[in-house]
Amino acid sequence: MGHELGFAHFIAQVDAIGKGVLGMLLLLSLVSWYLIFTKWLANWLETKRAEKFLQQFWQHDSIDGLNTSLQQTKPDNAFANLAAEGLSAQQSASRHGVQKLAAAGGMSEFMTRALRNGIDQEATRSEHGLTILATTGSAAPYVGLFGTVWAIYHALVQIGLSGQGTLDKVAGPVGEALIMTAIGLAVAIPAVFAYNAFNRRNRLWLGKLDAFAHDLFVLLTMGNSGEDKSQSSGESA
Repeated sequence: MGHELGFAHFIAQVDAIGKGVLGMLLLLSLVSWYLIFTKWLANWLETKRAEKFLQQFWQHDSIDGLNTSLQQTKPDNAFANLAAEGLSAQQSASRHGVQKLAAAGGMSEFMTRALRNGIDQEATRSEHGLTILATTGSAAPYVGLFGTVWAIYHALVQIGLSGQGTLDKVAGPVGEALIMTAIGLAVAIPAVFAYNAFNRRNRLWLGKLDAFAHDLFVLLTMGNSGEDKSQSSGESA
């Protein structure tokens, strides 16, 4: 009988509820690994694009040069999107002044809201999929435990009906039932590690984006003030 014990024997003996639990764990594992791979790849690509953009950003001679560059190429990372949002807000405020309700608080407040909105949008986008990873990490062990309890109950009922309650008859089915717990842990552990890693990356990423937003705010507001002063000096002359 020893050669019959194992995962294959367990699958053959498990009932519909047990197979449903295994199916749920398999689905959670596939979804979590898909999210882990796609988010890692997307984060890696966006980091490379952001580094390239920031190098080019500080090499521009003026805000107009930056604006021209952004109009020629579509923004492909959060930093470029934020720069585009800031320039759009600056141009809108310059055209309409404080006539628009959104700019009623002044240029600084209008720019702050525009940049903050861009950061909030990036925060929302970067959190995509993390809820599923967190759910998988917290729920998979309990799903596996439920499968274990059900499988042990099912095995003990069969042992009771057979009338053979010796250790060698009990250990095999109970040991097989514990496979459910092992599968639940195998599904949960990668999801937990990935969730923590992505959370840390998002904190660092948004911190860098917030620092860039501060620099961008100074450049756009001070640049705008400098242009206004130059125009005023020219008109006075």
